[in-house]
Amino acid sequence: MPFEPLANPEPTAPTPHKRQSKATSRWPDLLGLLRRKPETDLDSLSKRILLPSLPVTDEEMARAMHQDRGQKLARQDLWPELAQVMEYTDAARLRTPGGENATTLLAVGARADVVAAAEDALHDGVDPDPSGIDALEDMQAENPDSYPCALIVALAHIDIGWAWRTTATDRTRPAHELRFLEHFKRAEDMLAPFDGVDLDAPSLSAAQCALLAARRQPGMRVADDYERLIDLDPDSPRHMRALGEALLPARYGNYEMLDLEARRTAARTGEIWGAGAYAWVYFDALALDPCAIAHLDADFFVDGLRDIVARRRDQHVINQLSAFCGIVMAPKTGNQRLSGPAEASRRRIHDCLDWLLENHLQELHPLIWSQTLLSPGLTPSLPSRRALVAKGRQTALRVIAQRFAEDISDGSSIAFSSSGMYRLPAL
Repeated sequence: MPFEPLANPEPTAPTPHKRQSKATSRWPDLLGLLRRKPETDLDSLSKRILLPSLPVTDEEMARAMHQDRGQKLARQDLWPELAQVMEYTDAARLRTPGGENATTLLAVGARADVVAAAEDALHDGVDPDPSGIDALEDMQAENPDSYPCALIVALAHIDIGWAWRTTATDRTRPAHELRFLEHFKRAEDMLAPFDGVDLDAPSLSAAQCALLAARRQPGMRVADDYERLIDLDPDSPRHMRALGEALLPARYGNYEMLDLEARRTAARTGEIWGAGAYAWVYFDALALDPCAIAHLDADFFVDGLRDIVARRRDQHVINQLSAFCGIVMAPKTGNQRLSGPAEASRRRIHDCLDWLLENHLQELHPLIWSQTLLSPGLTPSLPSRRALVAKGRQTALRVIAQRFAEDISDGSSIAFSSSGMYRLPAL
């Protein structure tokens, strides 16, 4: 099928290098996400939430370790060694504590320098120097039978293609769109000799799914491609979340397809996740499109949340689910008001924050909370890391303070530890 422009696409996972802005005005109004309560009250109450905070988590360190290793081996031109490591991590399904695929992270690091240079050039309004991607192409030509080498080059083309599309203006859009399609076509050619299922390589199947962004009418191929990927690597929630996003009406599907594939995925992965896959498929979809909740089975979704927690007690996951329930499922205001049944579903999921906090949250991962305020996918201009951490901590403490406002209105405090949540009386 020929590659042609697609409306409202979303980029692939971000690379380590992204331009940052010191401005924080892009943050959504947090108070608009919470029940109406004066800001000064929330700030005061949040001081009585005693929750250990980890500015740098095990998940971040694991991601950085894999990315740094991929970048180091690439800079030293140790491509056969890098390919061997990537084949091993793919076969072993090696992941970070939060479930991120190690092979994907190695590939992110390996192409980071080339992609960063291209992105910087495009943001500066000039064409990227082709020498970087040409060097990767030469490397792949020297290792024609190595799927990790082909994967690195293909993903570099995909990233650069997205950079062309996302930097387009009204005047340059046709030219940038052409370059987008050219890079995606080159990525498809790179991956054509390799099959993820035959090679037992989820990273390859994930890259094939990423190529759907340049197809005019992916149709049912979206469900089929993601089904193969998820069946190949059912332990990873990343693929299920990507499937849900891909099936939104603004992408390649519709709400009926989204719910159908969420149910089918849950049925196929029941031995691993219980009902958890249903929740994972809807996770990013609900964050991007609030209207999707009108088609959601709230009981099934809540069962999924409980099954995820029963199987993944890592604090990274607990923070993810808590931030989702506390922020994404917070009461809507203004033009975002939902219909009666949809509002009931939203409230049901938002109320899950109580048992997540009371029974499972032990430590705060601020970056997860700040990132939940932003839409999934790439953000053109992120605040600095320090601002992300500070905003994430402020957001989490306000959300928690709001949920337990009545309990601590007498001056008492809420404390969290490995033994659970408990209340400290006022002095």
